[in-house]
Amino acid sequence: MGLNNNVIIGFLLLTAGSAMAEEAVQIAPAPELASSTLETRHLSGVSDMLSYARNLIGINYKYGGSQPSTGFDCSGYVSHVFRQMADLSLPHNALAMSRLGKKISPNELKPGDLVFFNTLKRSFSHVGIYVGNDRFIHAPSSGGGVQVVSMQDKYWMKRFNGARRLLILQLPAGLLNE
Repeated sequence: MGLNNNVIIGFLLLTAGSAMAEEAVQIAPAPELASSTLETRHLSGVSDMLSYARNLIGINYKYGGSQPSTGFDCSGYVSHVFRQMADLSLPHNALAMSRLGKKISPNELKPGDLVFFNTLKRSFSHVGIYVGNDRFIHAPSSGGGVQVVSMQDKYWMKRFNGARRLLILQLPAGLLNE
């Protein structure tokens, strides 16, 4: 009797598996998303991230700080925003961040890119997040906490070290045109 039950159970599993396989073959592939749709989705994510970053304006500077409740230093602020809104774990160090992602020129800057400055007489000692229109948001050691400032300000222009892009659009498999 045990053998018959095993045979029946095996037959049912085999039949069910075949039916599922046939159904899977009949399912039409998902339509490809237009690149404008993907770009819109990406821009929406960047917009949400920048909204969150702006909500932290005014939080005090604290050396080594990485939480809104205690305050931020520049890299702590950037790593907090990217962790919360992009699920990216970044090092708590501007120089280490400057080695991540894709190097970009100033004329390629897009909202969400990281911008780096020499503020301590050494390269890549300060980091902020580009928000567009030649402005970036950061946690300076002086000046009242997290704030948005112009990159055209003489102080920042003179100290600009470069920029990196970390938010690279992740496409589902099969949507890349290689």
